[in-house]
Amino acid sequence: MSAAAVERPYAPAHKPLTLLEQADQLMEQLPGYRVEILGGVLTVTPPSDPGHAFGLSCLRRPFVAAGLDGGDTAILEGLGLWLGSPSDFAVPDLSVVDIDVRDHVVKYECCDPAVFRMVLEITSGNYTNDLRTKVAAYGAAKVPVYVIVDRKHERLHVLTEPIEDGYGMHRIHVPGEKVTLPESIGAEVTLDVTQILDDSRRITPRR
Repeated sequence: MSAAAVERPYAPAHKPLTLLEQADQLMEQLPGYRVEILGGVLTVTPPSDPGHAFGLSCLRRPFVAAGLDGGDTAILEGLGLWLGSPSDFAVPDLSVVDIDVRDHVVKYECCDPAVFRMVLEITSGNYTNDLRTKVAAYGAAKVPVYVIVDRKHERLHVLTEPIEDGYGMHRIHVPGEKVTLPESIGAEVTLDVTQILDDSRRITPRR
């Protein structure tokens, strides 16, 4: 999911809050919004639009069908991923994680990136966050697979082979293609690009 940078709040008496304290404050002020710290910048994501929410719900199905929601792995939404540096964290739309994820909480209720086998984002308004900022962040954290549903350009991105500033392998798929994800996530999962983009499509409000 995409997000936008926000103006940082400050405590009384001109004492600046830490980034994590600012994140706490924003979460209290904006219930239902997603707060993250990416590259030392606070970002806030509004609640999902209907297409985003529906698409995310539908996207769970092939992973569940492959047996990834039980046994050695779990499929979770909105789980915090600790990035460090020194207080960065992200909240992917969907994650495939090791089943013992609850034993690997690092800080701020976020989990060690080592337990994440895959993260997935569906783009929203500020899609560059998902296509650029999080590519670098997830790659540096060594998350093995990063999948992006790019609603802006109607593409599916699959990034593998994490490196220091991103991923060594970046494949872009278009409608009409079917994509099989790396078995390193725990099972063979094939995604229908046309179906995913249709399920996630933004809905034009009726006037």
